[in-house]
Amino acid sequence: MPPKPPRRPGAARSQRCSPDGGSGSAPPPRSPRLGVGEAGFVALCDALKVPGSVREKAWKTYEGLAAAEGAPAYDKKKKETWGVCIFIVAIDLDEVTFTFTELLKSISISVCTFFQFLKEVDVNMDTVSTKVDSTVSRLKKKYDVLLALYHKFERTCGLIYLEQPSSEISAELSSILVLKNYWITFLLAKGKVLQMEDDLVISFQLLLCVLDYFIKLSPPAMLKEPYKSAVTAVTVNGSTRTPRRGQNRSTRTSKQVDTDTKVIEILCKEHDCNLDEVKNVYFTSFIPFLNSMGIVASNGLPEVEVLSKEYNELYLKNKDIDARLFLDHDETLQPDVIACSQLERTPRKNNPDEEINVILPQTPVRAAMNTIQQLIMILNSAADKPSDTLIAYFNNCTVNPKDSILKRVESLGHIFKKKFAEAVGQGCAEIGSQRYILGVRLYYRVMESMLKSEEQRLSVHNFSKLLNDNIFHTSLLACALEVVMSTYVRTASQSDGSSAETDLSFPWILNVFDLKAFDFYKVIESFIKVEPSLTRDMIKHLERCEHRIMESLAWQSPACMLLCAEEPLLGQPALESTGAFIWLRASAGWEENSSHALKFQAVVLHAVSFGKP
Repeated sequence: MPPKPPRRPGAARSQRCSPDGGSGSAPPPRSPRLGVGEAGFVALCDALKVPGSVREKAWKTYEGLAAAEGAPAYDKKKKETWGVCIFIVAIDLDEVTFTFTELLKSISISVCTFFQFLKEVDVNMDTVSTKVDSTVSRLKKKYDVLLALYHKFERTCGLIYLEQPSSEISAELSSILVLKNYWITFLLAKGKVLQMEDDLVISFQLLLCVLDYFIKLSPPAMLKEPYKSAVTAVTVNGSTRTPRRGQNRSTRTSKQVDTDTKVIEILCKEHDCNLDEVKNVYFTSFIPFLNSMGIVASNGLPEVEVLSKEYNELYLKNKDIDARLFLDHDETLQPDVIACSQLERTPRKNNPDEEINVILPQTPVRAAMNTIQQLIMILNSAADKPSDTLIAYFNNCTVNPKDSILKRVESLGHIFKKKFAEAVGQGCAEIGSQRYILGVRLYYRVMESMLKSEEQRLSVHNFSKLLNDNIFHTSLLACALEVVMSTYVRTASQSDGSSAETDLSFPWILNVFDLKAFDFYKVIESFIKVEPSLTRDMIKHLERCEHRIMESLAWQSPACMLLCAEEPLLGQPALESTGAFIWLRASAGWEENSSHALKFQAVVLHAVSFGKP
């Protein structure tokens, strides 16, 4: 399909007002305060502290909706429609004086219902700008991740803590208080550590760090096995519950490495998480967070009030979702019926005789962890340096490419790590390094498979031209990294394998390596063919990247646009399609009837039928 025309970037519009909102006759004043809207609308604006400029445009937007086809539906939901109009205009004008949760509570609507209603408004009037679209997308992704994590959090705590601990446990350590402490600490850590809060995997790994920290602070009498035994062992060794102020840092660190990993090992095993990755998050992100809060050396649980106050400041600054309300099962955060039916619950294990037949449902977190484990299993036997077989291929080249390949991998690694940290958070730089190493392993593995395949097909041993091609190597490494990134960067709405945009989604990797889309495109088909271990989801993701390049990204090249501009007297659709195709084929070095060229030609012809590529 040709790319759709972009949404206008400007402010919200309606059929009853000009784009700047200043033309046309003003409606007769109904409110003595501002002369805008009905009494209910004015009261809603007062409650949300909406400024006059937003009130006026929001009311005109509502009038436009009320005058449009299907207006009775909006008339029945006046308050909800007012809320949507205020939301749209406030974002467009950069005058948001309320949080998203405050808006939801003011109009008595849930997150899911609000998004659905906003979608209806957008379809009926095209009222929503790209700026609002972006805000809604961010809010939805954050909500999806929080919802999935909270369900997982509740179930996990049920497996850790006794429902009715012994009477020796004080009321101050009740399960409700512990749950509240855990969750708010996690929300605060997530908000302060992660810049990209829709990353389900890193968020869950951070949640495990919080669980580990609090479990070790809990009296063993509160805990179920195997956590009770692990904490008892740590307590006997004096690592956790003995005063630490008299210990130097090296003493605490050594004991922590020796004994404190018991709990995190259990948590990782229970949730199919990579222990090294979680430990990395613990030491590079979670410990610095605790230090910043002044609670790393505490002998007890942090004060809930203190944590809640800190989180409240963060929530008011972001003006988004108050995730503390998950603890109260607040109606504004409850998923709709369809979402509830899709969010399967992880059952508890049956007796040992029945365990063989138990199949765990694919909750969002479980699906993400399973996909990562599949990737790690594929790369377990791979190395992050060229194998002996690859070295032999390098030695057969007229010009040995080994040194340039190693230097390129190193330099691109520095770039990747820097860009990853900028996107996710500086505390997560080492996570970027871990993912880059996985990408490098897959890169060398696929390169070796490609060379073996070509050697059998062509009976050639000297691949000097290919192996000394900088663009080929950059594209192949980018493709390997895209597989790794798509495996890790899943959102909570992707448990069905669908695509969902995040800050690290394709074409992020192209921007990181300054790589042209069609260069990346050229390696995809071969990549899939020579790597039989790729999962269905990985293959689907690469195919989606391929389709996106053909449908839109390839046409954004400056050279492609220049071709279309140089001959304005020729038929524009024909020139754009044939000129772009010829240029792309020549630039890519494809043979005229190669599979790549034929695929692009099919897309071009399809585009011409619509008058636009």
